[in-house]
Amino acid sequence: MTSLAQIRSTFLDFFKARGHEIVPSSSLVPRNDPTLMFANSGMVQFKNVFTGAERRPYSRATTAQKCVRARLTEMLVPKAEPQLMPAITQPVT
Repeated sequence: MTSLAQIRSTFLDFFKARGHEIVPSSSLVPRNDPTLMFANSGMVQFKNVFTGAERRPYSRATTAQKCVRARLTEMLVPKAEPQLMPAITQPVT
């Protein structure tokens, strides 16, 4: 059976062979970013690029980001604060 590490490596190698830069996963708990409680998508390590705060020496990238999914956030957010859930679990479109 193929391991998760092998699947991840095959995915990253596929894009690297086509000119993409492999970007390491961000920390699950982002540092130096008060707007994020935890990584909930694969775009955390690109946030500063998207906002224009940072430029990178490459234009194509691939990554395998560790992240927290909605089911776990439902356990972390107190029931007394339902207004937090939509902001945490709302997918970006």
